Amino acid sequence: MQISPWYSNSMSIRCTQPAPTSGIVLHGMTIPKRILIVDDDPGIHRLLGDALHSEDRQIDSSFDGDDALARIKKVPYALVLADVQMPGLNGLALLECVRRICPATKVLVMTVENSPENVVWAIRKHAFSFFSKPFPISSLSEMVKTGLKSIEWEDDIEVTSAHPNWIALRLRCKVDAVDRIVQFLRELAPDLSQGEQENLATALREILMNATEHGGGSDPRQEVIVTYVRGSRSLVYYVRDPGAGFSFEDLSHAAVSNPPDSPFEHADIRERMGLRPGGFGILLTRKLVDELIYNETGNEVLLIKYLP
Repeated sequence: MQISPWYSNSMSIRCTQPAPTSGIVLHGMTIPKRILIVDDDPGIHRLLGDALHSEDRQIDSSFDGDDALARIKKVPYALVLADVQMPGLNGLALLECVRRICPATKVLVMTVENSPENVVWAIRKHAFSFFSKPFPISSLSEMVKTGLKSIEWEDDIEVTSAHPNWIALRLRCKVDAVDRIVQFLRELAPDLSQGEQENLATALREILMNATEHGGGSDPRQEVIVTYVRGSRSLVYYVRDPGAGFSFEDLSHAAVSNPPDSPFEHADIRERMGLRPGGFGILLTRKLVDELIYNETGNEVLLIKYLP
């Protein structure tokens, strides 16, 4: 795999690991979760500072990678938001340093110039998430919230193949892992319109939630296989869950089985079965992609988007 041109292989940094303190209750008071924003653009600091402000958070600012690393050596940050292109140490190199000296600290990578190689490299180095600028501030805020509450997350996503047009991953059957992998995979197709990206992300999330909840039983010991394939005329997601599969004839609790004259019949069935509200996943996904194809067993599926 091609390593980012902004990453230096010659870098060698050794320092002690600070002890995490975020969220600890001391004498009845909770220590604020510390967030470090690392970007050379003052506007980003203002934007993120306002969006992420909360009484239980302390937000610090750094304008270059070297200063950020010096701070991280001294302060146990819960989360670091790092831009890729900065003076001194770049964001991807900072990610690798943080993972080595303070693995409990989560790093969210931001960049103006995106590439599949950088996204895959960030996943392999255990970045918590990856966002291209400009990004919906609400989406980044939600990911920060997820990062601050996530525990035992480091091996939730694993890269098994990293060809630019064929990227395969494994993820644990956890909701947080689903949200993270959907954001990573969204970043692999920056040439699509925002509307197309939203539709694909929503469709993929619905299928992955079904895979982790029903196929994997929401058991983090179970894994789902996700493959992204980009051709000249199509974009394909392949998903395989560890479950026994299903038959469409047995989906009375899903909206896809509703008769035309009773579009919400499945809701009553779900309530009688004690299931959470929902059941629109497959029906919604069919409307958001060009083709949705299941194997005979029902535990493997292709989501296909045709490109102009």
